[in-house]
Amino acid sequence: MLHEEKTMTSTTETLSNPHDATSVRLGLAQQLAETLLSERGEASGAFVARELHGVMAALDAADRHGFQRYLAAGFQPDATALRTAAERYLAEATAETAAAVAQAADPPRQELLRRMNMAPGGTAALIAMRSEIAARLRDEPVLKLLDGDLKHLFSSWFNRGFLELRRIDWQSPAAVLEKLIAYEAVHEIKGWDDLRRRLAPDRRCFAFFHPALPDEPLIFVEVALVEGLATSMPPLLAQDVDEAVARAQAARADTAIFYSISNCQEGLRGVSFGNFLIKQVVEELKAEFPQLKRFSTLSPIPGFRRWLTGQLAEAGTSTAAVASALAQDGWWNDARQSEALRPVLMRLCATYLTRPASAGNRIDPVARFHLGNGARLERINWLGNTTKRGIAESFGVMVNYLYDRDSIEANHEVYARDGTIVRSPDVEALLQTH
Repeated sequence: MLHEEKTMTSTTETLSNPHDATSVRLGLAQQLAETLLSERGEASGAFVARELHGVMAALDAADRHGFQRYLAAGFQPDATALRTAAERYLAEATAETAAAVAQAADPPRQELLRRMNMAPGGTAALIAMRSEIAARLRDEPVLKLLDGDLKHLFSSWFNRGFLELRRIDWQSPAAVLEKLIAYEAVHEIKGWDDLRRRLAPDRRCFAFFHPALPDEPLIFVEVALVEGLATSMPPLLAQDVDEAVARAQAARADTAIFYSISNCQEGLRGVSFGNFLIKQVVEELKAEFPQLKRFSTLSPIPGFRRWLTGQLAEAGTSTAAVASALAQDGWWNDARQSEALRPVLMRLCATYLTRPASAGNRIDPVARFHLGNGARLERINWLGNTTKRGIAESFGVMVNYLYDRDSIEANHEVYARDGTIVRSPDVEALLQTH
């Protein structure tokens, strides 16, 4: 307790000094980090962690960067201890010597981050730190050490056992509703009226939350209850629907369409939530609406236009007419031009979505997510989204990925094993057209 009082006094005096420079705050943050990792810090960890986060909050951008570099470059494993443990393992490969290697290789930085997490708001601060360093990883490889440790810890702290699935409706707290508007990453929510429609009786929204961030959704999915497989976005986003009509639609619905999935926390990138979310939401919806027969997405294809543009450029004069037609603004509003392009783009989109992954030939990110979760490539939809973003990403083409409860696991296994993409006869037929 005496140590805590002395530390608090020194911190207060330092930060209240009118001649204080930000470099002094940086030095104090470094000193508190070392104290937190020491034996004294272990005894009074929550107090020192709280004080450290207070100092970090006062750092300007340059000093936050300096502190992040300090965390990344320092707190490395003891090279001598690690070498000794490795030599013992090479001499006698047992479970005990392997465990000793793992313990010696564990960087002290991870323990420091664990102790920093003990402070109130510590989890949110560490997520914000990882989000901030993301833009610097390419130019400053040393920060990848810190990024890797944070991701490793988050994967444990945010595993499925700690997550709470909540339905979000119009009665949810305003702070949560505001965050849906802010975090929506696929189809912009244009104000409160738009949000209210998305939470109507024939719509559902579910999100994962974590006890450390009780009012911060980690990821959320928006669902439309419809009849048949939806092929375009405008009917799903139409706002002029009476509540009684929406209730009747929900009662008649035979299909649940997952039309938007948004990750909310940049600092948690690479920590998987979506696969658990979709599968649990399927079970929630089936329990509430036993008549539902299909569970499908209506998804964007964010990499298609970039890939197709490259393919057309490589083909040269043989595809000049297609490239020229696609370059004309508003071609999608001209029925004659649109129908002329349709068979070509639909075939090429089927090719794009089913081609095997290879070096320099990455699978579309949305396709990789759903196929990896066990969905089937069900249908490719012409001009499903003709908004500015839809045209820019995929010339307006959209796709349905079908989640068949009886084949999800088998689809996942073959995709994970050798990249096999399970697809419907409709998609297969597109591949055979010329």
